[in-house]
Parts: sequence; C-alpha cells; structure tokens
Amino acid sequence: MATEYFIAMDTHCHSTDICVKTRANGPGRRWKVPTTIPAIREVLEQVKHPRKLTLEEGPLAGWLLRNLKGDVDEAWACDPRRNALIAKDGDKDDPIDAAKLADLFIGGFLRKVHHPESLAREVAKQTAGLYHERVEQRVRCVNKVLGHLRGWGVVVREKDLAEGPPRQAVLAALGSGPEAAVVRGHVDLLLGSYDEACRQEEVLRREVRKLAKAEEQVGRWQALPGIGPIRGLTLLVYLDTPWRFKSKAALWKYLGIGLVRSHSGEGQEYLHVEHHVHRVLKGTILGAAESAILQGDNVFAQQHRAWVAAGLSPRNARRNVARSQAAVLWGMWKSGGEFDPTLVGLAQAQGT
Repeated sequence: MATEYFIAMDTHCHSTDICVKTRANGPGRRWKVPTTIPAIREVLEQVKHPRKLTLEEGPLAGWLLRNLKGDVDEAWACDPRRNALIAKDGDKDDPIDAAKLADLFIGGFLRKVHHPESLAREVAKQTAGLYHERVEQRVRCVNKVLGHLRGWGVVVREKDLAEGPPRQAVLAALGSGPEAAVVRGHVDLLLGSYDEACRQEEVLRREVRKLAKAEEQVGRWQALPGIGPIRGLTLLVYLDTPWRFKSKAALWKYLGIGLVRSHSGEGQEYLHVEHHVHRVLKGTILGAAESAILQGDNVFAQQHRAWVAAGLSPRNARRNVARSQAAVLWGMWKSGGEFDPTLVGLAQAQGT
C-alpha cells in the first residue's frame, strides 16, 4: 500500500506554514511561504502522491480549496473550534500550528467543513450571507435611532421614520431651540446610517431574488407555506446538497432545530437544542415555521395547533413545525418531487 502524505496548512493573510507528515508525532517537513497560490502549489508539487490537504476553516479557506483541490488527491477545511478542544485538552495551551493540525489529520480527529463545489454556488452563498448581514445592520441602525429618540421622550416605531412627512413629524417632536437643533443633528446623523443600510439591503434583496428565480429547486420549495425566494435560496446555498445528511436528525441538528442528548456521569439524561449552530439557517427555518403558522390555513399550522392541544408549549410546537418543514424540503430535494400536503404528517417531526 502506498504511503499517504498528510499536508496541513496554517494560513494567515501574508504567510502560510505548511507541514507534511506520514505519521503522527513525527517531525515532518516544514515550509513557510507567502499566501499565494503559486507559492503554495510549488510546495505541494514536492510531495509524493497520494497526498491529502487540510486547513482550518476561515476567510481564506474557500479560495484556497477552489484553487488547490486539483493539486492534491483530497482537500478539505476543518472545524477550528473542535481542533482547539482536542489539542488543548488538559494542560496544553499551545496554539494549533501546522504540525499539530497534521497530527490531528493523521489521527482522524478532524471534522470536515463543507464548501460548495461550484464557484457560482459559492457566489450565491456569499450574496445570501451578505444580505442577511445587511438586514442585521439595518436593525442595529434603526434601534440606535429609536433609542436616541426615546432619550428625549419621543417614542416611535420604524415605520414612523419613513422619509417625508412622517420623518419630519418625528424631528419636529424634538422641540425647538438651540439644544433641540443639536439633538436633531445627531438624529439626522443616525438616520443617514439607517437610510444607507436600507438602500444596501434593498440592493442585495433584488440580487437574492434574482438568484432564487434561476434555481429550479427554490421554485419547487416555494409551494410550501412560509418559504419564499429569500428563505428558499438561503437554505439551498448553505445546505448545498441533500446528500450531506445521512438522516433527518442530522439535518435538523445542522439547522439548529434538532435535539442532542446530554448527561453527566451516572446522572439523568436530558435533551436540549444544540448551542453551536448556524444562526442564519436557524433563523431562516424558524422564520418559515412562524410564517406558516401565522398564515393559518395550511398543514403546518394544523400541526402546530395539534401539538399545542397535546400539551406542547407554542415555542416547542413551532420548533416541531420547523422540523416538519425541513423534512419535507429534504425529501423534495432528494426525490426532485413537488410538494404534496397530504403526505405531511405529525410523524415527520418526531424523534431526534
């Protein structure tokens, strides 16, 4: 059997440390090169086949994997949080360097972080992510404005900040005089940031909707109550492929709506939601469940009413609806089929 060469990279903005090993705890070979594709590729070409490459997930990971995957037999990014928990166990507090990462790679301790295969899917993923970030920025900006106004006794809502007469009425409520003029100047400053955040959000919203329109799978998903073009595209680009998940439970856990079992020693076992989850995905699927419930006349709203009547809290019932929706989306994705509400049952959201 041919000797496998395990290549680990500790990547920074300007330089990359590379370590190649064939067994754990060996000295290996090391290089320090600029973080450029030609410089890294030159090192990879010095390593015999079969050669496998790993690096920790970060801002540069996608770019490096897209450009280097053709130079090795296998390439993937790994979860840095998990690496730290393993390598820093006990009294160890050294940073994860390339040599330690190579040892974890050889030992099979790394958890793979999924990256889209196509550049188009990666661009769509970044577009959706930037849209959600701009939504958060708009919310932060409007909360700054509303909070500042409350400090002067002016209590309004976001809709009252619409440009034109509504906004002028809010500013007039601050009163007159030199002090009020200073306060209005501060509010105008904050409103400028809010207006720009709104503009950027709308630009990205149009981009996301355009991308969603081009995706056949998103079009099929929109038949589900609570799923529109933005939620549909968000789920598509972040999940990328249904074959990543071996079961509904694995999908639910990734979405942040699954349950995990925990216990201490011989103590009682208890269920709880996963703490380290993707916030955008969790917010998307829970938002879809909330929308479906509020629409009222659909199979998911009926599920929610049934669970609440059975004694579940509205919050837990909403999570179960989200799990039911996710199971339907996953099944449609794998089969290429259309949404059939008659096939949605309470059993789809049971289990963990």
